[in-house]
Amino acid sequence: MSVVVRAAAVAALMLVSSAPALAVEPGGVIPWGWGSYGQTTVPPSVADGVTAMSAGSLNGLALKNGGVIAWGDNNYGQLAVPAAAASGVTAIAAGWGHELALKNGAVLAWGNNWYGQSNVPSAATSGVTSISTSVFHNLAVKGGRVLSWGSRTDVPAAALSGVSTVSAGGDHSLALKGGTVLAWGTNASGQTNVPADALSGVTAISAGYKHSLALKNGGVIAWGDNKYGQRDVPDEAKSDVVAIDAGWNYNLVLKSDGSMVSWGSNESNERDPADGVCAPILALAAGERLSLALITPGQPCP
Repeated sequence: MSVVVRAAAVAALMLVSSAPALAVEPGGVIPWGWGSYGQTTVPPSVADGVTAMSAGSLNGLALKNGGVIAWGDNNYGQLAVPAAAASGVTAIAAGWGHELALKNGAVLAWGNNWYGQSNVPSAATSGVTSISTSVFHNLAVKGGRVLSWGSRTDVPAAALSGVSTVSAGGDHSLALKGGTVLAWGTNASGQTNVPADALSGVTAISAGYKHSLALKNGGVIAWGDNKYGQRDVPDEAKSDVVAIDAGWNYNLVLKSDGSMVSWGSNESNERDPADGVCAPILALAAGERLSLALITPGQPCP
């Protein structure tokens, strides 16, 4: 669960669904979904100039001028952004009650620490190129090797080299290695049963709570839990998709024309904003029941 960006940024960064990547141009954050903890009330500072964002469970994160901005729930200190994250940050990831940031190859973490998920291991303090977080565990890539800490520390041998990006789900993990999806962890809903068509040619991955997504040749592949139809890929998401993001029990994808396609749970209108979002969208982020879009400030609706 993280963020998706438009095509130009995808080609340049290839970190679409694991570490929120830079958008094509700075924009303003538009939220929708469940807002009981203030997570749909974005601070005025994210109305423009934002280059990356991430939606967690009860929190949103944005990156502006290299500094992290956080809003929403603060029960676990999620809003206590450390001084080190005030500048020089290049990627962010919002979790269930904790947050991650990447600065000069070092992972910064704060918030909930029930399972040690905010205790950054020494291996993740330099050379990290990709980060992802979810409920109680984190993933990072360093020199092609996956690092995992928190409630899950297991990493299969295949993920110890050649990995380009990762995505943390509810209690499972995904990695992308040479176009092949690797998956491990809890498999009660089949979320780690990688389908044959996701074993080659995949360009992006995203793990939801109990389901998984992959992007191949502009089309979305989904597997795992389907209680809310999150595995039922609509026809609009089978071509011209440039980026994907799996939320808790729903999905957001971005098409090449800047439009959004969504499916799955919609109990808090996390899938479809009541007032809509004007295309072209620069970026999307799916959380638990919180969604974010990045658009050009002041952009008129058609």
